Amino acid sequence: MLVGRLFRVRVIGADNIKSARGRTLIVANHVSHFDALILYLFLPQPLVFALAPSTVSYFWVRPFLPFIDWIVMDPLNPYALKGMAKAIKRGDKMVAFPEGRITGTGSLMKIYEGSAMLADNTDANVLPIGIEGLQYSRFSMLKHLIRIQSFPRVKITCLAPRKLLLSRNLQGHERRTKATTALLHIMREVAYECAYEPVTLFQAIIDAMQRHGPNRLIIEDSTKAKLSYRQLLLRADIVGQFIAADTKPKDCVGIMLPSTAASIVVLTAAQSRGRRAAMLNFTAGKRGLRIAVETAKVAVVYTSRKFVSEVGLEDIVRELKGLTKVVYLEDLRECISFMNKLRGLIAAYLPNSTYRLHHRTRDPQDDSVILFTSGSEGSPKGVVLTHSNLIANRAQVQTLLALTHDDVVLNVLPMFHAFGLLGGVLAPLLDGAKIYCYPSPLHYRFIPELSYQLGATCLFGTNTFLAGYAKHCHPYDFHKMRFVIAGAEKLTADTRRLWADKCGIRVYEGYGATEASPVIAVNTPMGNKPNSVGQLLAKMEYYLEPVEGIPTGGRLIVRGPNIMRGYLLHDGGGDYFPPSTRCGQGWYDTGDIVIIDDDEFVTIIGRQKRFAKIGGEMVPLAQSEDIANLAWPEHTHAAVTLPDIRKGEQIILFSEFNRCDHRDLVTAAKELGIPKLCIPKQVIYRATIPLLGSGKVDYPRLSELARKLRIT
Repeated sequence: MLVGRLFRVRVIGADNIKSARGRTLIVANHVSHFDALILYLFLPQPLVFALAPSTVSYFWVRPFLPFIDWIVMDPLNPYALKGMAKAIKRGDKMVAFPEGRITGTGSLMKIYEGSAMLADNTDANVLPIGIEGLQYSRFSMLKHLIRIQSFPRVKITCLAPRKLLLSRNLQGHERRTKATTALLHIMREVAYECAYEPVTLFQAIIDAMQRHGPNRLIIEDSTKAKLSYRQLLLRADIVGQFIAADTKPKDCVGIMLPSTAASIVVLTAAQSRGRRAAMLNFTAGKRGLRIAVETAKVAVVYTSRKFVSEVGLEDIVRELKGLTKVVYLEDLRECISFMNKLRGLIAAYLPNSTYRLHHRTRDPQDDSVILFTSGSEGSPKGVVLTHSNLIANRAQVQTLLALTHDDVVLNVLPMFHAFGLLGGVLAPLLDGAKIYCYPSPLHYRFIPELSYQLGATCLFGTNTFLAGYAKHCHPYDFHKMRFVIAGAEKLTADTRRLWADKCGIRVYEGYGATEASPVIAVNTPMGNKPNSVGQLLAKMEYYLEPVEGIPTGGRLIVRGPNIMRGYLLHDGGGDYFPPSTRCGQGWYDTGDIVIIDDDEFVTIIGRQKRFAKIGGEMVPLAQSEDIANLAWPEHTHAAVTLPDIRKGEQIILFSEFNRCDHRDLVTAAKELGIPKLCIPKQVIYRATIPLLGSGKVDYPRLSELARKLRIT
C-alpha cells in the first residue's frame, strides 16, 4: 500500500483489536488531521469513527467520508453521545479521540468526559491506541514548534482492552469525574507507549538528530560553546576514540565536570562506545569521591584543568590519581590528530553505521550511567541506571510536559544530580529544545538576568535555589517561562507565593529519587494540586506500607520501568543489589511517608528517617520546619533530633534567623494547626545552613554539629 510505504507504518499489538469481544470503544490520541484515515487503513475489522465537526468540514476529508462509517461527535453537545452509544450497543467498534482536538503542545491535551461516560454507560471494553509520528507530518498543528517532515515514520500501538472500573455507589457528577480520571490514566499510558522506544541512550540521540535536524543548535554554555546535533556527535566521536583506547567495553568512565557543553560531549562519547558513565559529585569531598571511584571501579576520570583550578579541587585530583587514571580535556585537545577528526566527521554523517561498528550489542537493558546518592543519610551508594530506565523516565515525563523547538532550558543543576541530568540535559536533548548550561546554581543575582537575556522557558531547581532567584530577580526576568519545576526538597509556601506574587509564575513541584531516574510524580498545568508533589507518572505501580504511629498514609513503595537496576555498595565487591521488598524484586522503598488520593496526587508527610519519636508519638520534622518557615519566612531552617532522657527524642532547629523568639514558633504552630509536639525544643542560630552539592540540606552534618554543641 502506497501510504504504508511512504510513512513506513508499523502496527504493534493488532491482535488486541481482534481479541476485543462485545461492546468496544477504541480511544486514540490525536496528533494530526490524518489520524482517522491512518487508523482506517491499517487497523483490522470495520470501524465506526467519531469525528469532530471541524474535521468533517475539511475539503480534503469529504471525498473519503462515503467509504467509512462515521458519526459527528461534538464535545460541547451532550446529545451527540446517544448515536455513538447505539452503535456500540449493536456491536460496532467505535473509534473516538477523547482529547476532542489535535494536540497543540506535543503532549496529551485535556480529556473530555464524553468518551469516559460513553464507555461507562455502555459497559464497553476500552481499547487504547497510540499514534506516534504523524505529529511531525504536514497534517499536524505543531508546524511552528517542531521540524516538519514530508513522510515521517508512523507507529500505531494497540494496547490490551480493559474496563473502566468504578464503584456502583458513584452517581452524577462524582461518577463522571471518576470515569474521566480513569480514562485520563489510560490515555497517559497510551502517550507513554507512543513516546517510549526500547533503544540505548546514544541511539536515542541519533534518532533525535534525524527527527529534529542535524544542524539544529541544541547546546550552548557560559564558555560560548555552541553545538548542533551533528557537532555534538562529531566531538563525542573524537573523545570516544580516546575513551576506547583507555578502557574496555562496559568499563566505567568517570565524569567530573560542571554543567557545560563539554560535560554533555563526554557523556555522549562514553555512551557511543558502550561504556558506563559515572557522574562524579565534585562537591562530595575527598572521602565521597574516593568512595564513588572505588565503588564504581572507575577506569578513567575526565575533568578540566581550568575547572579544577577555579574550584580548588587540586588536592582531590591528586588523591584520585592514586586510584585511577585522570585525563584533562585540555591535554586531550593537544593530542587530536587529523585522522581523529576525519573519523569523527564520518561518524557525525553516518552515525548509525559507525555506532553499529563501535558497539555491537546495543542492548537497552545494559547499564548507562551510575549516579550516587547525595549522602544525606550516610555514605553515598552507586545507583545503576540502564538505558531503558532513562528513556522510560523521559517518556513518562513527556506525556505531561512536552518540550519543543521554541523552548530554551536553562540548566543550572550539575549533571551528577539526577534532576539535572534528566530534566536539564536528556529531556531537552531528545525533544529538540535548546539547552543552556550554566556551571553554578548559586549565582542568585546573575541567573535571573541570564534567563531574561536567553528568553528561557524552562527552569529546574531546588526550593533553596528557586527562592534565591525569586528574591533577587526583576519581575520581568522570567517573562517567557512556561515551566518552573521544583524538586529534590520540599517547596515551601513562601517560595511558591514569592514566584506567584513577584513574577506571576506558578511553580510546579515534583518528586523523585535518584533510584527512579529520577521522576516519580509531578504537578503540571493540566493537573496541579497545591501542597502535593503531583500525580504519579504513567506506568508507575505503588503500595503504601503501614508505619507504626502514623494513622494516615504509609511508606511509599513503587515499581516501574524507570526504577534502577540496583545499588553498587562500597563493600559490595562490584555486585548489584536490586531493589526489593516483601512483594518481591523490582519494588523500591522510597522511605517517604505519603498520602495518595483517588486521583493519585501524592502528598508527602515526611521521610521515615526524618521523624522524631517523642513520648511514643511519631512527629514529622518537616512540620517543625513548616512552623519555622511561617514564623521567619525570609530565612532557611532545618530540624534534626537529639536523644532526650524523658521523652525519647527532642527536636533541634537550626535557623539562619538570628533573633529567634520561641513565642513566634508557638503562634505559627497555632496558625497552621500543628500540634505542640512539633515545636522545636531548642533553636540554634547558624549564619548559613550547610547544603549538599545537590542543593539539599546536609542533615548528617547538622546532626553531628548538634551533638557536638550538646557535649560542649
